[in-house]
Amino acid sequence: MTFGSPIIGDSEINEVVATLKSGWIGTGPRVAKFEKQFGSYIQSPHSVAVNSCTAALHLSLLALKLDPGSEVITSPMTFCATINAIMHAGLTPVLADIDPVTMNIDPSEIERRITSKTRVILPIHFGGRPCDMDAIMSIAQKYNLYVIEDCAHSIESEYKGKKTGTFGQFGCFSFYVTKNIITGEGGMICCRDPEMASCVKILALHGMSADAWKRFSDEGYRHYFVVDSGFKYNMMDLQAAIGIHQLNKIEEFYQRRKVIWEMYLNALDGFPIELPAPCEPHSRHALHLFTVMVDQNQCGISRDTFLSEMTYNNIGVGVHYLSIPEHPFYQTRFGWQPHDFPNASRIGRQTVSLPLSPRLTDSDIQDVIDSIRISLKM
Repeated sequence: MTFGSPIIGDSEINEVVATLKSGWIGTGPRVAKFEKQFGSYIQSPHSVAVNSCTAALHLSLLALKLDPGSEVITSPMTFCATINAIMHAGLTPVLADIDPVTMNIDPSEIERRITSKTRVILPIHFGGRPCDMDAIMSIAQKYNLYVIEDCAHSIESEYKGKKTGTFGQFGCFSFYVTKNIITGEGGMICCRDPEMASCVKILALHGMSADAWKRFSDEGYRHYFVVDSGFKYNMMDLQAAIGIHQLNKIEEFYQRRKVIWEMYLNALDGFPIELPAPCEPHSRHALHLFTVMVDQNQCGISRDTFLSEMTYNNIGVGVHYLSIPEHPFYQTRFGWQPHDFPNASRIGRQTVSLPLSPRLTDSDIQDVIDSIRISLKM
């Protein structure tokens, strides 16, 4: 059983074939359609499709035009791409520990880390659970800081009726192959400010003033001008062709994951593992990751032994994530050590993500549960 295996239906396949037959494979009308549809779903006035969430984070940081070395406060419980994007933008990442229950960045820890160089708060809605955005936005307002939301896990998430990705200056989304909807590789930048939207769109394609689709449109050839030093971060129509139809099925996929989530909660109740905390009543959890904590003192085996046992039983599991300070590169570069972030460190050493794809059948989920029982020798 593969971890995070997506559902690809006939509608996606037919759209990809139609794209190939059209002759327009690069950035074109399907990307524009996907941007419009996704913006409507997220309730964002401006959406710019790019080739990854990493690119979305990088461009969002660059669009703020911050002084080199400005500090960006983020979570140690994230994928390395978050930290790398900050570094590639010429900025300095600063870590603030997480809440041990929600696994999201702790607002009180954010405030403790603010210095005269702090310019941005970059919260990650971990696993699809929205961060405490009231507290984060209050801190941002108090200290005159920008907010960029890492929404790689949280397409469907809402905080007090408002979509994640619409609170700060930018929301950055992922359509990687294991995400809730996919384009294979791909990302989206959502924002309210039309000038910032224009800036990231230009930066996403070499810094050119107009993309290829506009240059060769029916309106006639248009010369482009390079107005900034940009990147090759654009999304292709081949990718958007998948995304258009994935977005149409987003609620269907969500409801299936919700059923699987409840199956896990019910079946694993009483097992010597820690289950995800209940969702806050004012939030909608995107249900992207179902994480359990394997504490050797409670389970009798280590987390890594558990991973090996599950893999041996052909169950695809993941680790989201070893905390950032565990990695040698960041220890050397910034002097971070796991003990400096005790909550993230403990969770990173105990966490296991179980399969949660809407493609999974009830029988598949029972196989996962049976394998957990066998692995824990219950």
